[in-house]
Amino acid sequence: MKNKKSFVWQLVACAAVVALCSFMWKGDKPTLFVIGDSTVKNGRGDGGNGQWGWGSFIAGYFDTNKIAVKNHALGGTSTRTFYNNPKLWQKVLDSIRPGDYVIMQFGHNDSSPIVDTTRARGTIRGNGDEFQEVNNPLLKQQEMVYSYGFYLRRFVKNIQDKGATAIICSPIPRNAWEGNLVRRSDYAKWAEAAAQQVGVSFIPLQDLVIQQYEKLGKAEVETKFFGATDATHTIKDGAELNASLVATYIANHREIGLKSYLKK
Repeated sequence: MKNKKSFVWQLVACAAVVALCSFMWKGDKPTLFVIGDSTVKNGRGDGGNGQWGWGSFIAGYFDTNKIAVKNHALGGTSTRTFYNNPKLWQKVLDSIRPGDYVIMQFGHNDSSPIVDTTRARGTIRGNGDEFQEVNNPLLKQQEMVYSYGFYLRRFVKNIQDKGATAIICSPIPRNAWEGNLVRRSDYAKWAEAAAQQVGVSFIPLQDLVIQQYEKLGKAEVETKFFGATDATHTIKDGAELNASLVATYIANHREIGLKSYLKK
Protein backbone atom coordinates (compact mmCIF):
# COMPACT_ATOMS: atom_id res chain seq x y z
CA MET A 1 0.00 0.00 0.00
CA LYS A 2 2.85 2.32 0.92
CA ASN A 3 4.59 1.61 -2.38
CA LYS A 4 1.36 2.30 -4.26
CA LYS A 5 0.92 5.69 -2.54
CA SER A 6 4.55 6.50 -3.25
CA PHE A 7 4.03 5.68 -6.92
CA VAL A 8 0.94 7.90 -7.10
CA TRP A 9 2.81 10.80 -5.54
CA GLN A 10 5.64 10.29 -8.02
CA LEU A 11 3.14 10.55 -10.86
CA VAL A 12 1.68 13.73 -9.37
CA ALA A 13 5.15 15.20 -8.96
CA CYS A 14 6.07 14.35 -12.55
CA ALA A 15 2.87 15.95 -13.82
CA ALA A 16 3.61 19.07 -11.81
CA VAL A 17 7.13 19.26 -13.21
CA VAL A 18 5.84 18.86 -16.77
CA ALA A 19 3.25 21.58 -16.21
CA LEU A 20 5.83 23.90 -14.68
CA CYS A 21 8.28 23.33 -17.50
CA SER A 22 5.52 23.97 -20.03
CA PHE A 23 4.65 27.23 -18.28
CA MET A 24 8.28 28.29 -18.10
CA TRP A 25 8.82 27.43 -21.77
CA LYS A 26 5.64 28.98 -23.02
CA GLY A 27 5.53 31.92 -20.69
CA ASP A 28 2.26 33.52 -19.68
CA LYS A 29 1.24 34.80 -23.11
CA PRO A 30 0.87 33.44 -26.64
CA THR A 31 2.87 34.53 -29.67
CA LEU A 32 1.63 35.88 -32.97
CA PHE A 33 4.04 34.84 -35.71
CA VAL A 34 3.94 36.65 -39.05
CA ILE A 35 5.46 35.03 -42.13
CA GLY A 36 5.62 36.24 -45.71
CA ASP A 37 7.70 38.04 -48.31
CA SER A 38 9.19 41.54 -48.60
CA THR A 39 5.78 43.22 -48.60
CA VAL A 40 5.50 41.95 -45.02
CA LYS A 41 9.11 42.54 -43.97
CA ASN A 42 11.46 44.45 -46.21
CA GLY A 43 15.18 44.08 -45.68
CA ARG A 44 15.85 43.93 -41.95
CA GLY A 45 12.45 45.40 -41.24
CA ASP A 46 13.85 48.79 -40.27
CA GLY A 47 13.14 50.78 -43.42
CA GLY A 48 16.82 51.17 -44.15
CA ASN A 49 16.18 51.24 -47.89
CA GLY A 50 13.07 53.40 -47.62
CA GLN A 51 10.79 50.40 -48.14
CA TRP A 52 8.66 48.91 -45.40
CA GLY A 53 6.51 45.81 -44.99
CA TRP A 54 3.29 45.98 -42.98
CA GLY A 55 4.55 43.32 -40.56
CA SER A 56 6.98 45.88 -39.14
CA PHE A 57 4.04 47.90 -37.78
CA ILE A 58 1.46 45.29 -36.81
CA ALA A 59 2.87 44.82 -33.30
CA GLY A 60 1.92 48.40 -32.51
CA TYR A 61 -1.76 47.44 -32.56
CA PHE A 62 -1.38 44.66 -30.01
CA ASP A 63 -1.01 44.75 -26.25
CA THR A 64 2.39 43.12 -25.99
CA ASN A 65 1.78 42.47 -22.30
CA LYS A 66 -0.80 39.94 -23.49
CA ILE A 67 0.76 38.62 -26.68
CA ALA A 68 4.21 38.59 -28.25
CA VAL A 69 4.49 39.51 -31.93
CA LYS A 70 7.33 38.15 -34.08
CA ASN A 71 7.77 39.04 -37.73
CA HIS A 72 9.68 36.25 -39.49
CA ALA A 73 8.88 37.29 -43.06
CA LEU A 74 11.76 37.40 -45.53
CA GLY A 75 12.06 39.26 -48.79
CA GLY A 76 12.37 37.25 -51.97
CA THR A 77 10.55 34.20 -50.68
CA SER A 78 7.57 32.37 -52.11
CA THR A 79 5.42 29.81 -50.35
CA ARG A 80 7.68 27.15 -51.83
CA THR A 81 11.04 28.57 -50.81
CA PHE A 82 9.92 29.70 -47.36
CA TYR A 83 8.37 26.32 -46.63
CA ASN A 84 11.30 24.27 -47.92
CA ASN A 85 14.10 26.26 -46.28
CA PRO A 86 14.81 24.71 -42.86
CA LYS A 87 16.30 28.02 -41.69
CA LEU A 88 12.96 29.70 -42.35
CA TRP A 89 9.79 27.70 -41.82
CA GLN A 90 11.23 24.90 -39.70
CA LYS A 91 12.81 27.48 -37.40
CA VAL A 92 9.42 29.16 -36.91
CA LEU A 93 7.62 25.84 -36.58
CA ASP A 94 9.96 24.71 -33.82
CA SER A 95 9.02 27.83 -31.85
CA ILE A 96 5.24 27.47 -32.18
CA ARG A 97 3.37 26.34 -29.07
CA PRO A 98 -0.28 25.48 -28.44
CA GLY A 99 -2.33 28.66 -28.31
CA ASP A 100 -0.08 30.62 -30.68
CA TYR A 101 -1.18 32.28 -33.93
CA VAL A 102 0.41 32.48 -37.37
CA ILE A 103 -0.56 34.98 -40.08
CA MET A 104 0.85 34.16 -43.52
CA GLN A 105 0.93 36.39 -46.61
CA PHE A 106 2.66 35.22 -49.76
CA GLY A 107 2.02 35.47 -53.48
CA HIS A 108 4.19 38.16 -55.05
CA ASN A 109 7.07 35.79 -55.76
CA ASP A 110 5.07 32.65 -56.46
CA SER A 111 4.52 33.83 -60.02
CA SER A 112 8.28 33.58 -60.70
CA PRO A 113 9.65 30.78 -62.90
CA ILE A 114 9.50 27.34 -61.34
CA VAL A 115 12.95 26.51 -62.71
CA ASP A 116 15.68 29.08 -63.27
CA THR A 117 19.28 29.59 -62.25
CA THR A 118 18.74 32.58 -59.97
CA ARG A 119 15.87 31.89 -57.54
CA ALA A 120 13.84 28.81 -58.58
CA ARG A 121 10.97 29.96 -56.40
CA GLY A 122 7.85 29.79 -58.54
CA THR A 123 4.87 27.57 -57.76
CA ILE A 124 2.11 26.08 -59.86
CA ARG A 125 -0.69 28.60 -60.30
CA GLY A 126 -3.87 27.89 -58.35
CA ASN A 127 -4.97 25.92 -55.32
CA GLY A 128 -4.98 22.42 -56.73
CA ASP A 129 -3.19 19.25 -55.73
CA GLU A 130 -1.17 18.89 -58.92
CA PHE A 131 2.60 18.74 -58.79
CA GLN A 132 5.58 18.89 -61.08
CA GLU A 133 8.92 17.12 -60.65
CA VAL A 134 11.78 19.38 -61.65
CA ASN A 135 15.54 19.46 -61.53
CA ASN A 136 16.33 22.40 -59.27
CA PRO A 137 19.60 23.89 -60.53
CA LEU A 138 20.20 25.76 -57.28
CA LEU A 139 19.73 22.77 -55.01
CA LYS A 140 21.25 20.47 -57.65
CA GLN A 141 18.61 17.85 -56.99
CA GLN A 142 15.14 16.74 -58.02
CA GLU A 143 12.28 18.61 -56.37
CA MET A 144 8.52 18.16 -56.30
CA VAL A 145 6.85 21.53 -56.83
CA TYR A 146 3.22 22.06 -55.84
CA SER A 147 0.64 24.79 -56.25
CA TYR A 148 0.57 28.09 -54.38
CA GLY A 149 -2.55 27.05 -52.50
CA PHE A 150 -1.13 23.64 -51.71
CA TYR A 151 1.81 25.19 -49.88
CA LEU A 152 -0.52 27.49 -47.95
CA ARG A 153 -2.55 24.47 -46.90
CA ARG A 154 0.62 22.67 -45.88
CA PHE A 155 1.59 25.60 -43.65
CA VAL A 156 -1.86 25.40 -42.07
CA LYS A 157 -1.54 21.67 -41.43
CA ASN A 158 1.83 22.15 -39.71
CA ILE A 159 0.45 24.97 -37.57
CA GLN A 160 -2.65 23.07 -36.53
CA ASP A 161 -0.59 20.01 -35.69
CA LYS A 162 1.20 22.22 -33.15
CA GLY A 163 -2.10 23.25 -31.57
CA ALA A 164 -1.88 26.79 -32.95
CA THR A 165 -4.20 28.92 -35.09
CA ALA A 166 -3.43 29.64 -38.75
CA ILE A 167 -4.67 32.75 -40.57
CA ILE A 168 -4.25 33.22 -44.32
CA CYS A 169 -3.93 36.76 -45.66
CA SER A 170 -4.21 37.70 -49.32
CA PRO A 171 -1.20 39.50 -50.81
CA ILE A 172 -1.32 43.29 -50.98
CA PRO A 173 -1.99 44.75 -54.43
CA ARG A 174 0.70 46.27 -56.58
CA ASN A 175 0.55 49.87 -57.69
CA ALA A 176 -0.90 48.74 -61.02
CA TRP A 177 -3.96 50.45 -62.47
CA GLU A 178 -6.41 49.94 -65.29
CA GLY A 179 -8.00 53.34 -65.64
CA ASN A 180 -9.30 54.33 -62.20
CA LEU A 181 -9.26 50.76 -60.87
CA VAL A 182 -6.44 48.81 -59.23
CA ARG A 183 -5.56 45.55 -60.92
CA ARG A 184 -6.46 42.51 -58.84
CA SER A 185 -4.29 39.41 -58.49
CA ASP A 186 -5.44 35.81 -58.89
CA TYR A 187 -3.26 34.95 -55.90
CA ALA A 188 -5.75 36.65 -53.59
CA LYS A 189 -8.49 34.44 -55.02
CA TRP A 190 -6.40 31.31 -54.58
CA ALA A 191 -5.41 32.30 -51.03
CA GLU A 192 -9.08 32.63 -50.11
CA ALA A 193 -9.87 29.28 -51.72
CA ALA A 194 -7.09 27.61 -49.71
CA ALA A 195 -8.39 29.15 -46.48
CA GLN A 196 -11.93 27.96 -47.20
CA GLN A 197 -10.72 24.50 -48.11
CA VAL A 198 -9.01 23.98 -44.76
CA GLY A 199 -11.49 26.01 -42.71
CA VAL A 200 -9.24 28.78 -41.38
CA SER A 201 -9.75 32.53 -41.14
CA PHE A 202 -8.94 34.66 -44.17
CA ILE A 203 -8.01 38.34 -44.22
CA PRO A 204 -8.89 39.86 -47.64
CA LEU A 205 -6.08 42.38 -47.48
CA GLN A 206 -5.96 42.91 -51.24
CA ASP A 207 -9.58 44.06 -51.31
CA LEU A 208 -9.20 46.16 -48.17
CA VAL A 209 -6.20 48.00 -49.61
CA ILE A 210 -7.79 48.45 -53.03
CA GLN A 211 -10.84 50.07 -51.45
CA GLN A 212 -8.55 52.68 -49.91
CA TYR A 213 -6.45 53.16 -53.05
CA GLU A 214 -9.45 53.69 -55.30
CA LYS A 215 -10.92 56.24 -52.90
CA LEU A 216 -7.71 58.25 -53.02
CA GLY A 217 -6.93 57.83 -56.70
CA LYS A 218 -3.86 56.83 -58.64
CA ALA A 219 -1.87 60.05 -58.32
CA GLU A 220 -2.11 60.24 -54.53
CA VAL A 221 -1.43 56.54 -54.03
CA GLU A 222 1.70 56.66 -56.18
CA THR A 223 3.20 59.58 -54.28
CA LYS A 224 2.04 58.70 -50.75
CA PHE A 225 2.46 54.94 -50.56
CA PHE A 226 5.12 53.94 -53.11
CA GLY A 227 8.61 54.96 -54.14
CA ALA A 228 9.24 56.62 -57.48
CA THR A 229 10.30 53.47 -59.33
CA ASP A 230 8.72 50.63 -57.34
CA ALA A 231 5.20 49.33 -57.88
CA THR A 232 5.38 46.45 -55.40
CA HIS A 233 7.03 47.58 -52.18
CA THR A 234 5.40 50.21 -50.02
CA ILE A 235 7.15 53.04 -48.26
CA LYS A 236 6.34 53.76 -44.62
CA ASP A 237 2.92 55.33 -45.11
CA GLY A 238 1.83 52.43 -47.29
CA ALA A 239 3.01 49.80 -44.83
CA GLU A 240 1.31 51.62 -41.97
CA LEU A 241 -1.94 51.73 -43.93
CA ASN A 242 -1.75 47.99 -44.61
CA ALA A 243 -1.01 47.18 -40.96
CA SER A 244 -3.96 49.30 -39.83
CA LEU A 245 -6.27 47.47 -42.23
CA VAL A 246 -5.13 44.08 -40.91
CA ALA A 247 -5.68 45.22 -37.32
CA THR A 248 -9.11 46.70 -38.08
CA TYR A 249 -10.20 43.51 -39.79
CA ILE A 250 -9.08 41.48 -36.78
CA ALA A 251 -11.00 43.83 -34.48
CA ASN A 252 -14.16 43.39 -36.55
CA HIS A 253 -13.92 39.61 -36.80
CA ARG A 254 -13.89 38.01 -33.39
CA GLU A 255 -13.81 34.52 -34.91
CA ILE A 256 -10.15 35.04 -35.85
CA GLY A 257 -9.34 34.88 -32.14
CA LEU A 258 -6.99 37.84 -31.85
CA LYS A 259 -9.39 40.67 -31.01
CA SER A 260 -8.90 40.38 -27.25
CA TYR A 261 -5.15 40.97 -27.69
CA LEU A 262 -5.53 44.29 -29.49
CA LYS A 263 -4.91 47.52 -27.64
CA LYS A 264 -8.09 49.01 -26.24
